[in-house]
This record gives sequence, structure tokens and C-alpha cells, in this order.
Amino acid sequence: MMNRLFRKKGGFTLIELMIVVAIIGILAAIAIPNFIRFQAKSKQSEAKTNLKAIFTAQKSYFGEKDKYSSDFTVIGFDPEPANRYSYGLVAGCSEIAASNARTNANKGCIGQDSAKFPTAPTAANAISSLGVQPSAAACPSCFFSANAIGNVDNDAAGDVWGITASPTGETLALNCGIDTTRIAAGEPGNAYNDVSCQ
Repeated sequence: MMNRLFRKKGGFTLIELMIVVAIIGILAAIAIPNFIRFQAKSKQSEAKTNLKAIFTAQKSYFGEKDKYSSDFTVIGFDPEPANRYSYGLVAGCSEIAASNARTNANKGCIGQDSAKFPTAPTAANAISSLGVQPSAAACPSCFFSANAIGNVDNDAAGDVWGITASPTGETLALNCGIDTTRIAAGEPGNAYNDVSCQ
């Protein structure tokens, strides 16, 4: 009688184990894409934060000099080392540079950190006209637009952001995976969402 009681207290059956594995697989299939999206959003916060820093630096410089500049060293913008994005006040700024050697900062381009991100994405501009518009000579009746491009998910395309000081706002040049095609002054806009556009 005792032997029969011990035999009935067995482990899980193969069917029960297969059901548990199937449930775990379904939960993973739902959770992993959401995790990747949230991870990408956290990476994109670097671009938004640094574009707002460029905007603040340009506005401070404008308040003092009555003009904007296309030179990052003049306005005092220098992102933290290990930056994922290239920041540009000129078109086509998508480069790689060591964080201690910002050689093109005076030309309006700061590249992504080569130590952490060795491959630059294909160059793209969030706003069609970057830098001081219509020209630095037209200031104080001028505005500026800046660009950020970086790779969020390691493919050839880059995550592209822009910001402007234009009182009427600017239209984003690229339109993929974004909520709006027009941005207001001082608000960063995502022109090409690297995660949604694949």
C-alpha cells in the first residue's frame, strides 16, 4: 500500500512541461519587441537632450551677441564622451571622432564617439536647411537649425533628429515612423525613427 502511494507522487508529465514552455515562448514573443522599443527610446533621449542643449547655448549666445553661430566652440557646446549621435549645424554631419579630438567642432560638426560607436550611419538631415538662416549677416533677423544622427539598432540607416529656432517652426525633411512632420521652435523632432522604419 505504501509503495502505491509513493508511485503516484510523480513529477510533471511531458504534456504539462510542453504547455509551460509554450506559454513562456508566447510571453517572450510579446515582451521582447516591447523591450527593444523601450531600449531605443532611452537611447533617443541623448539626441533630444543634446539638441535642447544646443538650442540653449545658441539662445544664450544670441542674447549676448545678437547673432547665432555655426561654430560649436563659439557657443560652448561639447557633448559628454561616448555620444551615440553626430551633431551638426551643417548638412551631412555624420562622422566618427574621438571624444577628446573634436576637430570639426569649429566647422559645425561633432561626430559620434569612435571608441564606443565605430560605425557612422548614412548621412541624413532632419531639416533641409541647417545652420544660421538666411545667413549670419542677416542677424538679428535670423534663426538656426541643428541636426542629430546616430545609430540606435546597428543597421545602415540612422535615427535622425532636428531642432530649430525659427519662430514659425520647420518641416521635417524625412517622414518615417514619426508622429508629426512639423516642429515648433525649441522642440526636438524625430524625422526618421531608426527602430520603426525597417
